[in-house]
Amino acid sequence: MLVITEPHLHVGAGALAGKERDTLHLSWEERRWTRKRARTTRGREVALALPTGSVLRPGDVLAVEADWYLAVEGRPEPVLAVLPRERDEAIRIAFDVGNRHFPLALEGDALLVPDDTAMEQLLTRLGVPWERREAVFDPVGRGGHRREAGQRPLDGHAHERIPHTHE
Repeated sequence: MLVITEPHLHVGAGALAGKERDTLHLSWEERRWTRKRARTTRGREVALALPTGSVLRPGDVLAVEADWYLAVEGRPEPVLAVLPRERDEAIRIAFDVGNRHFPLALEGDALLVPDDTAMEQLLTRLGVPWERREAVFDPVGRGGHRREAGQRPLDGHAHERIPHTHE
């Protein structure tokens, strides 16, 4: 059994070329577990023995062996997709979700939160449009959402930075 002790290997595409790709399909909660025995999609048994506080993210490469490598894939799970009508509403929703210590993910124009009774009650009380979905949940912040350099976290687009001057 392969024991994995690092949450992410820094390897280039060249190091993986010609190797068979194997995966662990894990939910958001499972990607936060630091100790776990698991079976890969190709049937290999692995054990996670990661440092406390580690969070695996979709795309992380966990092991590179002679003829194969192991990568993490997010498993779709139930979420509530919030569809803010405008930017100010999105900010208010994000504030209220964070104020309740719940994680939040971004997917296109939607804000994703865990499918939880407390979140359902909050969104209903706020009167914002939402729907249930199955999606890979990859929260912003610690161990969460990745974005390309130069993109803004709310809309995903690059914007010219205007320096502030203090008078």
